Amino acid sequence: MTSVPTPEPWPLSHLGVDVGGTNIKAIVLTEIDGTPTVTNRTECRTLGETAEEILAQIAEIALGLAGETTGVGGLGFSLPGAIDRKAGTAGVMPNLPGSWHDLPVRSIVEDLVGLPTSVVNDARAFTLAESRLGAARGLGTVVGVTLGTGFGGGVAINGHLHEGASGFAGEIGHQILAIGGERCGCGNLGCAETFVRTQTLLEATGLPSVHAIFTQAAQGDPVAAAAVNSYIAHLAVALANVHTLLCPDAFVIGGGIAAAGAQLFDPLLRQIRALITFDHPESVHLRPAELGSIAGAIGAGLLAMDGVEPRIA
Repeated sequence: MTSVPTPEPWPLSHLGVDVGGTNIKAIVLTEIDGTPTVTNRTECRTLGETAEEILAQIAEIALGLAGETTGVGGLGFSLPGAIDRKAGTAGVMPNLPGSWHDLPVRSIVEDLVGLPTSVVNDARAFTLAESRLGAARGLGTVVGVTLGTGFGGGVAINGHLHEGASGFAGEIGHQILAIGGERCGCGNLGCAETFVRTQTLLEATGLPSVHAIFTQAAQGDPVAAAAVNSYIAHLAVALANVHTLLCPDAFVIGGGIAAAGAQLFDPLLRQIRALITFDHPESVHLRPAELGSIAGAIGAGLLAMDGVEPRIA
């Protein structure tokens, strides 16, 4: 008697959605031969004038991808601001319209899509993705750094996010560098982000873009050069502080300003190493991010795939 072979099960997939102030990027993450792999992706403008409208757009995008995918197990999404992952609520969202404070974003989206749902800060999602599948794969302790509109970060240990007892570990941009300094978007004074952000560069130079600032600095413009030097000096102090606390295997640096390449990385590495006294300076390593603009979506999808979602008991 001829036996009928049992059909191979479809691999389980998970969705990752990364919300930015301008665009939303979404991916399908499927484990193929033991490796999470992007098998579909989409991108669109961030629409909506309220938080609820943006959350509905997240759900619509996720349902569209789910309709094209067999066997979806869950959804992860990231937002550009403060996230309480235990409660599933949002805090300050400086780059998104609407009122987000204490909004139960996880449960809202979960109810709309009907899938187990995780929510995470966008820089944490970037860190997870780069630590597991990107520039720092295989390393032990990794600090992710995102340089753009703000100064985001995260910590991953052995391919998993380190979130601390409260779930908020990794906000490296909100360490205080200047007592009584400029008011930060988080409400505190003198945060590193007040020195390490796009707006600070633009205000110091009057130039229209970060690209123009770094170009002018490379050509010897003294105003642009002074702004770039100040940016790098403050970033070096912030990362030297982080290195002193964590001694990571590497910093992975991404975001729009990281596109400056060697003009940023070379002086930054020299200045961080010059500030290290309790470790060997050569133990500081900087790596450019590898996963590009979908790193946040990949990280959100990895959290969904892991089923890691701290919740209040």
